[in-house]
Amino acid sequence: MGMQNLEELFQQKIDKEVKIEPKDWMPEAYRKTNLRQISQHAHSEIVGMLPEGNWISRAPSLKRKAILIAKVQDEAGHGLYLYAAAETLGQSREQMINDLHSGKAKYSSIFNYPTLTWADMGAVGWLVDGAAIMNQVMLTRTSYGPYARAMVRICKEESFHQRQGFETLLVLSKGSKEQRAMCQDAINRWWWPALMMFGPRDSESTNSDMSMKWKIKRKTNDELRQQFVDMIAEQVKLLGMTLPDPDLRWNESRNHYDFGEINWDEFWQVVKGNGPCNKQRLDARRKAWEEGAWVREAAQAHANKQRTRKKAA
Repeated sequence: MGMQNLEELFQQKIDKEVKIEPKDWMPEAYRKTNLRQISQHAHSEIVGMLPEGNWISRAPSLKRKAILIAKVQDEAGHGLYLYAAAETLGQSREQMINDLHSGKAKYSSIFNYPTLTWADMGAVGWLVDGAAIMNQVMLTRTSYGPYARAMVRICKEESFHQRQGFETLLVLSKGSKEQRAMCQDAINRWWWPALMMFGPRDSESTNSDMSMKWKIKRKTNDELRQQFVDMIAEQVKLLGMTLPDPDLRWNESRNHYDFGEINWDEFWQVVKGNGPCNKQRLDARRKAWEEGAWVREAAQAHANKQRTRKKAA
């Protein structure tokens, strides 16, 4: 069968909402796009544990400590599901991690911002996980089967993370003058980076058209960003706080909120590795990988022993 016929049959499956599975024929560009996106998503979950892990020992109560530990554990699990899904596309986990450590592979630029106060744990849960959910609910219907199935559980857990973050801010918003100020400060610092999480403008998103055609993505960056603004602009009222955007206002004719311009220079600087914590985050991941070598070696030795016993039995 010719290449053109294979591509036509492939697109017909996509159009009929039939999931693409690892052993199915797929265009090389589809494989590479999925591999880039899924591995980047996995890296984001693993690197995303770092700014929160920073607060586990300093959480203000045992309850908050337990909640934060559970959240960080969830994120480790998400990374593992996603690395497993990416491996079905033909690249080893070790290679993906090497690409992260060398700077070849990207992760979400949001995790290159520091978590300065306890209120940041609430803002990260509410805004960062909220932005992630906008992307990820769409991905439960993505065309590549292993990715779509991994996203079902991830979305359930991320929804819990967002509610937990909002509740953290809600408690602070009802507290002392200092706690309310801390709450507002965290929202001010995380709002614009959260909007940047949806990626560049549609006009500058190089992979968007094919991703939409192949149903890897269901909505564009700008569509998702608008959906997020509409949601958060209402939720912030429940906190009695404000979003740091003087241009934010309801537009009756569009039936959406208008909002100000993102600082795209900052966005590209962080993406290129020049954010406040880029070096710190990668150094921490490399150090953990090197210091964990003995665990991987022990696990491999155990697996080899088990295989030898099975063969001998």
